Amino acid sequence: MRYPIIIHPDKRLLQKAEPIEYISDEIVTLLDDMYETMVAHDGIGLAAPQIGKNLRIAVIEVEEGDRFDLINPEIIEGKGTNIDVEGCLSIPETFGTVERYDEVTVRYYDRDGAEMEVTAYGYLARAFQHEIDHLDGKLFIDQMIEQIAPEDLERYMEEHIDD
Repeated sequence: MRYPIIIHPDKRLLQKAEPIEYISDEIVTLLDDMYETMVAHDGIGLAAPQIGKNLRIAVIEVEEGDRFDLINPEIIEGKGTNIDVEGCLSIPETFGTVERYDEVTVRYYDRDGAEMEVTAYGYLARAFQHEIDHLDGKLFIDQMIEQIAPEDLERYMEEHIDD
């Protein structure tokens, strides 16, 4: 089932999401529905608050076939920083630069209830941080350094590809 995306300035995007106490069949189905919703909207990540669910779960797929189902994720370590462009399904046609860790280690539970730990770099690390921010009620626009107009995005990316 596909969900509609909650659009900023909806206050539900600013709430801290509630932790999952038990991974039920409904939670697993929700993860699959969130993934379907994310793909349908050409996203690389989606947090439950973005579909109106105040739950601490998110899905990420930066590279096709490399899907992460995150339940109660937390960043346990971050190293280095970089500045890159971000956008968000909940804030359409808005892009801007944000400084984030270049490397993060994230602890979470997978859909089977196994505790997992992953160290991610670059764009995947950025996606983890962006989605975990959603679960904490934070939006990328609150950390934005420079806004980039949609019509300037492609040129900006080309100019900064080697940064």
